[in-house]
Amino acid sequence: MIVVDSSVWIEVHRRPSSPNAAVLRSLLDADEVALPLIVRLELIAGFSRRNRSALLRGLSGLPLLYPSDQTWMLLHDWLPQAADRGHRFALPDWIIAALTHEVGGLVWSLDEDFAEMERLKFVRRYEPRV
Repeated sequence: MIVVDSSVWIEVHRRPSSPNAAVLRSLLDADEVALPLIVRLELIAGFSRRNRSALLRGLSGLPLLYPSDQTWMLLHDWLPQAADRGHRFALPDWIIAALTHEVGGLVWSLDEDFAEMERLKFVRRYEPRV
């Protein structure tokens, strides 16, 4: 399972003929993509009214990942470990990482914070061959 971050969705929306767009289409066709609720909410908030309906239709078939009590407890363990090593990440990125970890998936993001999270062994990243 590939958990796709908002940075990828935004880049693909802006550049629909990009190599990343082709990779995302392939993953979607293969039913390999999961969507954290927080990413869905970020996209809804960021897309214009004109593009929002099409976005919601396109996302409607994807499995949604919701934070649970277990997700929050995992973050409760991870945050001090990262802070002790000098790392600070945004809460949405933490939630995406924890949900990805819980489903045993890979996170696909254009945000370098996930590379740091991977070095800390919190998450594994998906790196498409484009």
